[in-house]
Amino acid sequence: GILKGKKIHPKIRMIVTPGSGLVYREALKDGTFEALVESGALITSPGCGACVGLHEGVLADGEVCLATQPRNFMGRMGSPKSFIYLGSPAVAAATAIEGKIADPRKYL
Repeated sequence: GILKGKKIHPKIRMIVTPGSGLVYREALKDGTFEALVESGALITSPGCGACVGLHEGVLADGEVCLATQPRNFMGRMGSPKSFIYLGSPAVAAATAIEGKIADPRKYL
C-alpha cells in the first residue's frame, strides 16, 4: 500500500523475492505485484535469491542494502565489504521511495 501510486527513487533497485509459490500466487491475485512493478520494483521467482547472495541483487563492495530478511551477517548477500540493514516491509517501502533509510509512518 505504501508504494501504490509512487515511484522508487532513481538510485534504488528494489528486488522482491516471494518466499514460496503460494505467496507468489497470492501477490498476483491481490494486486500487490502490480503496485510493486508500477513503482519500479523487480519481481523474481519464489525461493532463495538475493538474501543469500544468489543471482539478482548480489551486493558489491561498498553497496548498501535494506533487507526484510531475518538474517544479517558480513558477506551474506555478496561482498563482505557491503552493508546490510534489516527492516520491516513498511520501512523498505519508505526507503525505496526516499532513497535513504526512512520512517514509513508518514506514508500510512
